[in-house]
Amino acid sequence: MTFDLLIKNGLVILTSGEVKTDVAVKDGKIVAIGSRLGEAKEEIDATGLIVSPGMVDAHVHITDPGGGYRDLWEGYVTGTKACAKGGVTSFMEMPLNQVPATVDKESLEIKYDAGKGKLLSDVGSFGGLVPYNLEGGIQELDDGGVAAYKCFMATCGDRTIDGDFMNVDDYSLYEGMKQVAKTGKVLAIHAENAAITDKLGDIAYKNGETTLAAYVATRPVFTEVEPIRRAILFAKETGCRIHICHIACPEGVEEVVKAQAEGVDVTCETCTHYLYFTTDELDAIGPVVKCSPPIRDKKAQDGLWEYVANGGLSFVTSDHSPCTPDLKDKENAFEAWGGISGVQNNVDVLFDEGVQKRDLPLTTFANIIATNPAKRFGLDEKGEIAIGKDADFVLIKPNAPYTLKAEDLEYRNKISPYIGRTIGAQVDTTILRGHTIYSQKNGVNDEAIGVFIKK
Repeated sequence: MTFDLLIKNGLVILTSGEVKTDVAVKDGKIVAIGSRLGEAKEEIDATGLIVSPGMVDAHVHITDPGGGYRDLWEGYVTGTKACAKGGVTSFMEMPLNQVPATVDKESLEIKYDAGKGKLLSDVGSFGGLVPYNLEGGIQELDDGGVAAYKCFMATCGDRTIDGDFMNVDDYSLYEGMKQVAKTGKVLAIHAENAAITDKLGDIAYKNGETTLAAYVATRPVFTEVEPIRRAILFAKETGCRIHICHIACPEGVEEVVKAQAEGVDVTCETCTHYLYFTTDELDAIGPVVKCSPPIRDKKAQDGLWEYVANGGLSFVTSDHSPCTPDLKDKENAFEAWGGISGVQNNVDVLFDEGVQKRDLPLTTFANIIATNPAKRFGLDEKGEIAIGKDADFVLIKPNAPYTLKAEDLEYRNKISPYIGRTIGAQVDTTILRGHTIYSQKNGVNDEAIGVFIKK
């Protein structure tokens, strides 16, 4: 057999461990792993590089279509170019902040149409659970191929925009969980106590508070822990499989671990920025680093790293949530948009902070960026370097520090809290189903070979 692609001489991360070996690709699939495999139309010499499964980022917001409201936030073209440059070969797209939100058959088709001919990476979809789609919307989304569902227990959406996303109340969460349970798919949850955080934020704002430190104080740890407990209780009652998004505190992970021991089908994630930034540096950086739940202190960060290393946190995501610069450029942190642009700097930052600085095993690294999210959301062809899987790879150059500049970013709006930071590893090459979609030598390949993954 003549292969389409042969990746040679790299340190390849397999599920059983890392090994210096070759990987052969035919028709977009991994077909052989070993030495002296034969000839190929294309060969990549990966000497000195780490060959990892391509990242499966399970939490990305693309704002396409913008509905006339968010047209300039992040489209599929720029968003998936950033994925390619950052080693993200596939991602799970959130059902907001596009307009209309993805909550039924019609809006899901609008989303699919918006991405036609624009995808440089593969995309799985979340369908939304909102109070206004309980009459048939959940089933329509299942029929349309969403991989999972997403809801907010925190306040979200703009009520002046027709078709925008909306957070659940307790009844719609309960009823929605019953409906999602029937599909067998997972409900991902943004777990923050809306009533308390909204009121604390309002009080602080009226008292003249302006800093990010003050913003963090209005979203204390217990306002994460309480809704996680409530979601777990509802899951026990309904049999719904759930996943807690972007946990920022180890106390929240502890609730998930306890529930797992009780037999609840629940997992959780954290984000790269929670593992990188801490509260005491936020105001020096500015509102570009504002998000919710907020970035917490060093003790919380250390606790999250413990759960990454030893189990409890299933995977790490970017929660890439971009906007236009004017929405971040605020003197008052409470007035700034809460979201971080980060999809391009998952792999390099996590490799540097985890593998190089904290001795995280390479197999654990591959699990948290690729294998575990693919398994959790049923992306069966993704997430592992194994025969029969999609030939999705990120080739990483270790011990290769560089300083991120704004012009390095592929985002539509080149803003990120990682700008100016020195990152100790680099993405050398990204390969999607055997096609090189990015290399340091040639840059991003503009050929839109990505597809929507329908389940």
